[in-house]
Amino acid sequence: MRALSFFVPVTLLVLSACVSTGSGPVDIVSEEAEIFTVLETQQTAWNTGDIPGFMEGYWKSEELRFASGGSITYGWQATLDRYLTSYDSPEKMGELTFSDLVVSLADSDDALVFGKWELQRLEDRPWGLFTLHFRKVSGEWVIVADHTSSGG
Repeated sequence: MRALSFFVPVTLLVLSACVSTGSGPVDIVSEEAEIFTVLETQQTAWNTGDIPGFMEGYWKSEELRFASGGSITYGWQATLDRYLTSYDSPEKMGELTFSDLVVSLADSDDALVFGKWELQRLEDRPWGLFTLHFRKVSGEWVIVADHTSSGG
């Protein structure tokens, strides 16, 4: 019994030291604002016909994962090429709007964003939902995985 009475306080001390040496509290408002800025920058770039500028919000890595239309594309360059092929004219690009955005911070450097996208074009108004996995890389929030669906 004596060994247990020594073990419990020492264990609690070690555990409390581990918790208190973490990265500290996350400033949720600030982190969400940074993520929203990435999305606003993407929307602005798209609406000015700047697909490479839109892609600045994505992780420049071969590990970037983009899933849409029943297929998966890996890598920043391959994703850029896919966008450039699919949206090769201002008419196809239309005007992009993001809405219904919900940010879920998992940590100070990891978040999910859920939302809706819509393109306003002369002939139609396609829309869909997306889930973006954001990660803070070198101090900047970037999209490391994107799953986008089409709703209409």
